[in-house]
Amino acid sequence: MFLYEKKLQFPVKVATPNPKLASFIISQYGGPDGELGAAMRYLSQRYAMPYAEAKGLLTDIGTEELGHMEMVAALVHQLTRNLSDEEVRNNASFAPYFVDHTTGVYPTAASGFPWSAGGMQSTGDVIADLTEDLAAEQKARLTYDNILRLSDDPDVNNVIRFLREREIVHFQRFGECLRLCKEKMDAKNVYLTNPAFDRSPTPQPRTGMAKG
Repeated sequence: MFLYEKKLQFPVKVATPNPKLASFIISQYGGPDGELGAAMRYLSQRYAMPYAEAKGLLTDIGTEELGHMEMVAALVHQLTRNLSDEEVRNNASFAPYFVDHTTGVYPTAASGFPWSAGGMQSTGDVIADLTEDLAAEQKARLTYDNILRLSDDPDVNNVIRFLREREIVHFQRFGECLRLCKEKMDAKNVYLTNPAFDRSPTPQPRTGMAKG
């Protein structure tokens, strides 16, 4: 059960529309390493986590990512509001998006590929999922780094820096959670197994199957 507070986690107030910049930032809404994928990944993975600490962390961070989606959507909306036809025509990077979505906020990558669940995974395996989560946070941080390299708008950059910092914090929390889970699993080798299914250090092959 979520409690929704009707304000953004960090204020978004962009003074100057810039559709070209919006066409880059949209990638953190629905791109391969964006906030939509992060929220879906963590809130899906939480169900198979055998440890309360990991389940709680995934719920907390997944919920926060929903808030980050709002912030990125607000950036895109404010950067594209009240555009004239001429402003759209003069922005080659934004015009293809405009053809399909006008100025509606749509989950897509900056490259034009729409969001797909194929870019995320929920395996039900503690180590596999948390390792993917660590990589996801690093890739999201990198995307925000790249946006900062392309943006000269201080109103935008303040928001992007805040979001970037949260990715770093999430990476740290997932690292701590992975270490905690490994300690709970108490395995002696690096190929830690899924406690929900694997009762021995390595999965055993099934026997008694008919030979072809």
